[in-house]
This record gives sequence, structure tokens and C-alpha cells, in this order.
Amino acid sequence: MNRYLLRRLIFAVPTLLGTSLIIFIVLALAPGDPLSQFAANPAVPPEVAANLRHALGLDQPWPVRYVKWLTNLITNGDLGYSFTSRMPVSELILQRLPTTLWVLGSAYLVSLVLAIPIGIISAVKQYSVFDHIATTFAFIGFSIPTFFTGLMLILIFGVKLRWFPWIYDSTLKVTDLNSFIELVRQSIMPITVLGLVQTAALARYVRASMLENLPLDYVRTARAKGLLERMVIWRHVLRNSLIPVVTLVALGVPHIFTGSLITEQIFRVPGIGSLLITSVETSDTPVLMAIAFTYAILVVIFNLAADVIYTLLDPRIKYT
Repeated sequence: MNRYLLRRLIFAVPTLLGTSLIIFIVLALAPGDPLSQFAANPAVPPEVAANLRHALGLDQPWPVRYVKWLTNLITNGDLGYSFTSRMPVSELILQRLPTTLWVLGSAYLVSLVLAIPIGIISAVKQYSVFDHIATTFAFIGFSIPTFFTGLMLILIFGVKLRWFPWIYDSTLKVTDLNSFIELVRQSIMPITVLGLVQTAALARYVRASMLENLPLDYVRTARAKGLLERMVIWRHVLRNSLIPVVTLVALGVPHIFTGSLITEQIFRVPGIGSLLITSVETSDTPVLMAIAFTYAILVVIFNLAADVIYTLLDPRIKYT
């Protein structure tokens, strides 16, 4: 197992290097100029714009800029400097990360807590009333786009009923119980929108995986030995059924760190997703590069974590 992990980590290095190169090339060749605001401003002389372009290194060919970016990243952990915000990219991301982790992380945890029991009960009680209701809501959940769900929640609970604030207050600081309650209130609607989609997808995966394992011989053997039905379900069927679900869950975790583009825009959540959209609009390539490369790193890490979890769920899985 240790040799396998070491080999995977070694293979991850060229994978990430190749990914970073592809991302950098795409961003370098993409249309858009981060200094276009100065070019369109008649008050900025061309000499000033040229000096600024030289100071930011934008007058150099992309291979030179990539080598400099990679060298700074490896030696100093420097992700670059934002053209728009005039601050280090790492600080800019760290400012947005807590909000993204709170909203998307909470939505992901809620979806896990709801989806696994719903999927289990739907599989055990296949074609029952509960199964039909859960299946209907699941299809509704991942069929309706998030922007529509978000707008409907805003109109009903934000505008008509005025139960929850529909614009996220980024200046709110949690200092006591009342401020924490207010934080929860303003997070309920975006968490609901994200949690609905994730719960629907995960519940269907859990149900399908459970249905594949329930008719197998080892389940009949466990029942023939006189084990209680709940022991058969929870200790045998569920454990094997979670193996394909782990992949879906592990690869979904990186999305928590990179934000939700649509939902954050609808509710004005100042997270990584809104930062990504702003960076695309202003051609802020250092921020785009940092977010995309961070996502690639997280995908590699959690993909490896999923392989490790496989061995915990099924001891028959061995890596050499």
C-alpha cells in the first residue's frame, strides 16, 4: 500500500505539471487584455501603459512567463499578483475561501446526511410509496437548473414572505449567538439550492448501488445465518454499496473549494465562484490560473483519497 501511494504521488507530479502548462497556454492565448481599461482611457499615455505592461511581464512570450510562474510557485509558494485587485492572489483567495467553505461545505454535508438514508430506504423498500416520492423529488432536484431554483426561493421566501435575506451580507462578523443566527439565516437559501441538487444525485447513486448488492449471494448467506435485517443492510450491503459512491463524493469535494458560479452570483455570495467570474470578465489571468490549478491539485488528492477509502470499505481490494 505504501509503495502504491508513493507511486501515485510520483505520477501526480508530471500530471500537475502538464495540467498547469495546458491551463497557462489556454489563458495566455485566450482573447482579452488585462490592461484594456488603460488602453481605452485617453488620460493614460501609451508610454505609461507600456511601462505597466513591462512591469507585469505581459510583454514577454508565454513560455517565459510560465517558467517564471512555476519557479515562483515551487520556490516561494507564490501564486502571482492580481492585475485587478493589486494584491497577491493567495491573499485574495484566502479572503473568499471561508465564505465558500461555509456555504458549499454546509450544503455538501447536508446532502450527504440526507442522501445516504434516502438512498438506503428507497432501495430496501423498492417501489414503495417512499421510493416513488424520493425518486420524484430526486428527478425534480437534478432536472431543475440552480438559477431557477434560486430565483424561486428569492421570490417566495425573500421577497414575498421576507423570511430570509436574499443578498448575502459579506460584512457580517460572527461575534455572538445573534450574529451566528443571522449568518445561518442568510445562508439557508443558497445552501438549500446547492443541497437539493447534490442530495438528488447522491440519493440516486446510493439507491442504484444498493439495488445491485441486495440480490447477491453474500446477502442471502448473511440472512441465512440469522443476522438481523438491519445488520445485513448496514454492515454488509451498505459497506459494499458505498464503494462507487465514494468516487462521486471524493471528486465532488474539490467543487467546495472552487465555489459555485451560478448560485454565488444569484445570492451575491462573495466566494471563489464569484471571484472566478470577475476574473474572467477582467482577464485577470493570475487569479484564473491559481483557481484552476488549485482545483487540479484537489482532484488529484481526493482521487487518491478515494482509492485509500476503497481498501477500508472492502479488504479484498489490494494495491501493489
